[in-house]
Amino acid sequence: MSSRPRFPARLDRPGAAAPLPPVARTAPVQALVRPQGLGLDSQAVRLAMVNKLAAQGIQDTRVLQAMGRVERHRFVDTALATQAYEDTSLPIGLGQTISKPNVVARMVELLLAGRTQPMGRVLEIGTGCGYQAAVLSLLVQEVYSIERLRGLHEKARENLRTLRLPNVHLLFGDGMAGFAQGAPYAGIIAAAGGEALPQAWIDQLAVGGRLVAPVAAASGRQALLVVDKTAAGVQHTLLEAVHFVPLKSGIA
Repeated sequence: MSSRPRFPARLDRPGAAAPLPPVARTAPVQALVRPQGLGLDSQAVRLAMVNKLAAQGIQDTRVLQAMGRVERHRFVDTALATQAYEDTSLPIGLGQTISKPNVVARMVELLLAGRTQPMGRVLEIGTGCGYQAAVLSLLVQEVYSIERLRGLHEKARENLRTLRLPNVHLLFGDGMAGFAQGAPYAGIIAAAGGEALPQAWIDQLAVGGRLVAPVAAASGRQALLVVDKTAAGVQHTLLEAVHFVPLKSGIA
């Protein structure tokens, strides 16, 4: 793995998305996405998803706006595209899934909670098809996303190539080891859960940073864990139950 990823090309596409400024929480959801286009390309389809997310309790309008701007159907197989905006996880190959929109929005909202400015550098563990990395690219200054399955790494490259997001760096490697060359990170977010957090993630998290990841309890059930790293130590907050693929080491 090189010390500095070379993809995607650092070229701004006309109209390409830039990191979003904070949006007032009181902004009406309808104002976040202007309906236009046809079929699955219609922003009205994404607006319906955004309204459902808001009804489910997602409050941060920065997150709702980002969810409304990223076309989720472009990250799933064509045969499943009609289900892209339903609140369901979908298979993306190699035994992996794209997370439910509500789960993506919830985890990103937790990552950003309490911040009024765009977060700095974020490490994503488990690129998958690249959807969450695209959402994060609109909300943070820089995204390093690592995937252990070469097939998914290549799929994410293809999915994100046309978007030309200059602040997204895709890495192929063992996510349990993190990516020390990019540390320290203001935030770390994981799309797979194990019985314990790898120490490398805690070490690579900046003081003042936050980590959001699923963890497995002794019962085998998973729950969301939020870790805040302060000068005084590390604080853990266990939240609601979730279901993610298991965290594994190595590459394949």
